[in-house]
Amino acid sequence: MTEAALRTGIVETAREMERLGINQGTSGNVSARFNDGFLVTPSGIPAAQLDPASIVFLPMNIDAASPLFGESRPSSEWRIHRDILKARPEIGAVVHTHSTAATALAIHSRDIPAHHYMVAAAGGNSIRCAPYATFGSKELSNFAMHALKDRTACLLAHHGVIALGPNLARALWLAHEVEVLAKQYLLACQLGTPPVLSDEQMDEVVEKFKNYGPRNKENH
Repeated sequence: MTEAALRTGIVETAREMERLGINQGTSGNVSARFNDGFLVTPSGIPAAQLDPASIVFLPMNIDAASPLFGESRPSSEWRIHRDILKARPEIGAVVHTHSTAATALAIHSRDIPAHHYMVAAAGGNSIRCAPYATFGSKELSNFAMHALKDRTACLLAHHGVIALGPNLARALWLAHEVEVLAKQYLLACQLGTPPVLSDEQMDEVVEKFKNYGPRNKENH
């Protein structure tokens, strides 16, 4: 895709996150791979005020000492986006939300277990919760990378959700699905400890999910 189309797609994704109720205000962020780097939402700007020009480009080898941070500051979580995109070439977009139900579980450092087969949409028999670390820190990125091993979504303790995809549409779809699963799990817990599917059952679903959901429509 062209840079202009990707910038527009990121803005539309951020606004759709608010419409879906999985983000609000200046929380959360979105990125997409582009050339030898990535485009990411800026720091501290509400989705309603974003425009394509406000999206920040960063090279993949960016570090915190770079003069590129200047006036157009990228999201405080730029490091997570960089580390994921750098380590996982199959990933084209990253969505980070503070969705309510998933964050409630993350406050208790709870994984989302295999209470429903849709948990397999994230690549395994659970959606792991990474330990807490200060937002924007290298430690948080390291924890997230570990929780995302063989997965395309994770929770961040006392923080929120990260969802990955080959494009923006897929990453957004998964971020919303994680919130739905979290709501289901919280409701099921009110009736007692929810039964979960076996590893064998989940392995079968994981295989089916390799061709599930919205496919590549560029990055929209």
